This record gives sequence, C-alpha cells and structure tokens, in this order.
Amino acid sequence: MTPSRRNTLNRARRQRGIAMLEALLAIVLLAIGVIGTIGLQARSVSALADAGQRAEAAIAANKLLGVMNTDFANLNGYKVVAGAVPPTRLSAWHAETLRLIPGATIAVNVTPAAAAAAPAVVDITISWQRTAGTPLNNHHIVSYLAGSQ
Repeated sequence: MTPSRRNTLNRARRQRGIAMLEALLAIVLLAIGVIGTIGLQARSVSALADAGQRAEAAIAANKLLGVMNTDFANLNGYKVVAGAVPPTRLSAWHAETLRLIPGATIAVNVTPAAAAAAPAVVDITISWQRTAGTPLNNHHIVSYLAGSQ
C-alpha cells in the first residue's frame, strides 16, 4: 500500500460518523425552532382571547350607556356595586355581560347632574381574570349623559 493511499484511508476513517453528527445537529436545531414557534403560537392565542374579552367589555359598556341615555329620568336605577345583585333595570344587561365575560365583576356608579344644565356622570367598570394566576383586567369607562329635562 502506498503512503498516499494509506493517508486517504486514514482520512476516510476519521471522517466516519461526521454525516451522522451533522444530521443530529440539524435535528436539534430544527427542534429548537419548532419549540419556539409553538411557544409563539400559544402566546398569540392567549393575546387573542384577552383582546376578545376586552372587546366584549367595551361593547357591553357602550350598550349600557345607550340604554341609560334613553332612560335618563331613571339613571339612579342603574347603580350597582361590584359583586352585588343588580337592580331590575340592569339585570338583563348584567346577565348578558356575565355570559360573554365569565367571572366578570361589574360596577356602575351614577353621579346625578349638579344643576339642570349639567350632565350626569356614569362610571362603568368591568373587571375579569381570564385564567388563575394572571393579572386582573379592567375596562373602565366614564361618560357624561345630558338628557332633556
């Protein structure tokens, strides 16, 4: 056997397993990428659920303001403290809001108009926690209603 042939054989023996090592490294890098993608997907689903509940809270608060604006003479009948049983005027809206945002606490405060020309102040707070261990979400709206008296 010639020295150049022997060097070629030695080099070939040293190269054994390199392809396997390269394939294994490629699989590990691919797995890390897939795990990262799955994590991003989970976070985006969570953010989408939070956004949906925020939208439901905004729609519910605006709906209540519309109802209150048409029933200006009875604004005090819409007051409710967080966690309390809602008054009759508010019960249907309250039940619908709890159906759309499970576990929500709702507070509605009405400050009557100080003078005939002044608006009444309506303060609506809807709070919820999407899952245990996450921070409390709050949707707070302050609106001024001026009815025709």
